[in-house]
Formats: sequence, structure tokens, C-alpha cells
Amino acid sequence: MGYQEGWTVAEITVRVLVDAGVRRAYTVAGNSFLELLDALRFEPLMALVTARQHTGAAYMAEAEGKLREVPALLLGGPGPGIADFLIAVRSAHQDGSPMVVLVEERASVRLSGPGIQDGIAELDPLELFGPFAKWTGRAETAAQVPVLAARAARAAREGRRGPAILAVPADFWVAPFDGVIPEPEPRPDDTGAVLRSAHEVAALLADSRYPVVIAGGIGRTARKDLIAAAEQLGLAVYTAFRRQDSFPENHARYAGHLGVGIPPGQLDALERADVVLAIGTRLDEVTTQNNRYPLSAQTLVVIGPGLPATHRRGLTFRIDCEVGPFLRQLVAVGVARSRRSSAANAATHTHMTPPRTSPDHPLVHPADVVRVLRKVAPEDTVVTADSDSTARFVHRYWCFTEPHTQIEPPDGVRGYAVPAALGAKLAAPKRTVVAVISDAAAMMTGQELETAVRYRAPILVVVFQNGLYADIAMHQAAKHGRLNGVSLTAVDFAAWARSFGAAGYTIESPEQLEPTITRALQHQRPSVIDVRTDPDVIDPDTRLSALFQRPRKS
Repeated sequence: MGYQEGWTVAEITVRVLVDAGVRRAYTVAGNSFLELLDALRFEPLMALVTARQHTGAAYMAEAEGKLREVPALLLGGPGPGIADFLIAVRSAHQDGSPMVVLVEERASVRLSGPGIQDGIAELDPLELFGPFAKWTGRAETAAQVPVLAARAARAAREGRRGPAILAVPADFWVAPFDGVIPEPEPRPDDTGAVLRSAHEVAALLADSRYPVVIAGGIGRTARKDLIAAAEQLGLAVYTAFRRQDSFPENHARYAGHLGVGIPPGQLDALERADVVLAIGTRLDEVTTQNNRYPLSAQTLVVIGPGLPATHRRGLTFRIDCEVGPFLRQLVAVGVARSRRSSAANAATHTHMTPPRTSPDHPLVHPADVVRVLRKVAPEDTVVTADSDSTARFVHRYWCFTEPHTQIEPPDGVRGYAVPAALGAKLAAPKRTVVAVISDAAAMMTGQELETAVRYRAPILVVVFQNGLYADIAMHQAAKHGRLNGVSLTAVDFAAWARSFGAAGYTIESPEQLEPTITRALQHQRPSVIDVRTDPDVIDPDTRLSALFQRPRKS
């Protein structure tokens, strides 16, 4: 890395981040980072993306990190606006998405930390984000800023990836830089430890009658290594909740997605397993099917960097290392086995087959929307979705076969899909990117469609409009037999899209699906398809009307 004498801290910091692979900075226009923004203007390798709202900017940065496995830069100024970053930072922490968050603080007269401004206590970004940050730092001198920025970028990428937070006083950016950026210390060579662990797991697999893998997103860069291990060692492979692109769903060794509403037959391999390898994944409540798996009699081996501890009965081993090197060593030392595919494979493909819907039905079935999208979109299309019932139609019927094609938050996040689609498209401009979102979530951060128009990023947004907060309606109907506070006014999303300069379409009948989706995918500008879906079909397995008919406890 080289720089010219007399460069400012802002100019050196931009160059440091570029050298670390950062290619975009996301922010909302304001009075912060004036010198840094000016330095970005003259850096051809890093683009500035100005969003409409802080939450949207944060989701864009998180999605880009998830797709590229390299951090994007998120910029936030002093004041309460940075609180809007919190959900995205938490998601990056849970999913191992690399991200660098720079927060500008008020001038360095307050180096003791955030204090009182106009009688109101200010937010301390390190305290706010600390529980979800992999690394935090605060510059106490101007010369520290580029050094700490380099550390933040390394921390976000090394080991288990995640968010790194750096707080910088506003007056440091313009200072001339007269320090030295130290070369990164070489990481310790852990080849020997990885080889020993691979031998131990290979021995365990050699004695195993029926081993299975649960694959997560933290090891997605090692997808080819996982496929090789599954084929050589005869492993049945499940994918963790919302991480279906970590293993091809059309592979003979695929056993299923551990999501919501899994039929018993799809759990056959996991039920019969004697060894479970959890590779690059958190064992969250959905993945473990309400904390049922792994069973106490099953040996669990957790493989991956920085994964959280598991609390279970049964024998558990932890191997804290990068997934790719471990799997390559495992393939090299493991004994080849030709175990037959599980019955779960056949059950999975039956489960993923869209239902037959009546051509005479006047309303659009959500499964048909996903079926047609999957039919006409390219194989490597990137799909973004929220944490709601709309996503469950994608989980059930899409069939993910290519790597880095599923961009979703871990849980409990709405309004993610549209800004995440924009972050993904900017990071991978040659790939088709489709956001699948409900009408409720589309109105939360959907204004980032204007950002997509402004940056000429041709994403496709498919809005499932059923006029309900569907998840809540489902629970109310099942528990009380009545609804309250879940109805939504119909919105003309096609006209809304056109008001931003995007293309807009409305689909009100099944026969409109294929020609409209095909046309929208051919556009070289952002497009929105407003699909008026059947409000009775709120889940792949559930009709709202059936919930009202179930007997309820008094």
C-alpha cells in the first residue's frame, strides 16, 4: 500500500479500506463525514451509495457482505439515527456477514465518550452495537484512524466474519496523516491442529452407521469442499434455516431444509443419525426443530470459527477453525463410503413440488408465483426475502442449486428484501436479483426502490399483496377465532413504482404470471410486480379459513 505525503486522514482511510477489498460505502446524506465523502469522490475503486433511510442503508451493506464475503462500509453520523443500524448489525453478527461500520462522533473535545447534548444523553455507538459486534474501537488521535480502520476491516473478515464498529471524532478526518500503517501480523499456522481434528472426525465417521451434516451460511465459501466430502464419505446433508444455498438442493445427498413445517419423512436421516456434523451454522430453534435435534444419543461435532456454544444433553465436540481447510483435510484422510441416499431425499423433493392449483380459481396462489419465477429466472438468480410467511413459499418451492443465491436475515426481520436486493445487485451487477416481499413489509423500507432507480440497478421486486399482516392473522385466527388490527389498505404498487421511475405491473389472475414476469425480467431498470394473491393462502400448509374452523380451548 502506498500513499502520498500530505494526504489527510480521510484520504488514507479510504485507501486502507479499498486495499482491504471494500468497494461500496452506504449512508444517508447529512452533515457528517464531509471530508471522508469528498475523499470518496476521488477514489475510483469505492462507490458511495446514498440511501433514503438509515435502516435501508444498513440492510444494503449487510446483504453485500453476505454475498461477497467481503465487508461493505456503513457510515453513520452522531445522533439517534444510528439506532436504525441495530437490526442489520445484529443480523450480520448472527449470520457471520462481514461489515465495517464507521460512526462519526462530535469533535474530539469529548474524547472521554458520548456525553450530554442539549440536555439529552447521546448514544454511545460502542455500547449500542457492542453486544453484536465482533470488534469495536474508538480513535483517540487522528493518526489512529487509518490504523484502526485497517484493523476493523481485517476483524470483519478473519475467522468467523461479522460487524466491526469504529467511532471517529468529526475533526480527525481533515488532519494530515503522518503515521505508518503497520503490516498485518501473519495468522498463526493451524494446519497441524486442523489435520489432527480431521483425523479424529474421519475415525468417528468410519465407525458411524449413519452420519449427517447440517450446513450453514458461515461455510458457504467452502461449498465445493462440502459437496466433495458428502460424495466421498457418504454423508446426508441438511441445510440450516434460511441457508438453502449452502448445498445444492438437487443433489442426491441432499436431505432437506430444516425450516418451518417440515414433514416427518424429511427428518428421516436426522432421526436415524448417530453422528451429526454441524458445519458453519448456529443451531437455532428452527434448525433444531424446536430444540429436538441433535438427539441426546447422537454425537454432535460443531465445526466452524467462533460459533456459539450449544446447550444439550449428549456428547459434543467443537472444532474452531475455518470450514474449507477442515473439509479438504477430512476428504484427504477420510475413508470413502458408499452409503445409500436417505429416504429423506425423496420426501424432500415431494415436499418441494408445488401443489396443483385450479386454473379456474380467480385469485393467484403464492406457490404459482414462486413456481413461475423459478421457471423463467436464470439458475443463479439471487433471491432476497424477509422473515415472514411470504419467505416460506420461497423456502418450499424455489430449489436453490447455485451458491450465494439466497440472501435472507436470520429471524424476526421485516423490510429487508428490497434494500438487500439493491445491495446484492450493486455487488453482483451481472446477476439477476429478485426480492420477494409481502405488502406489509414492502411499505417499511420499500422507498429504497428510488435508490435502485437512482443507481440504475435493475432489481425485480415481487410484492405478494393479500391485505394482511399474515403471520399475525394466522396466530389470531388459531388462538381466538377472530382478527384485530391486521387488515391493510390495498396499495397500487405498480403506480407507486412508476412514481419513482421504475416499471410497474399488476397481476390479478394466474394466466398473467408467466408473460408478466418474463417481461419484467427483461427490463434494464428496476421493476415491481404487484401480485394480488389469495388472502386465504397465508402459508404453504395453511388456509386462514381452516384456522377459524378448528376447535379452540376455552
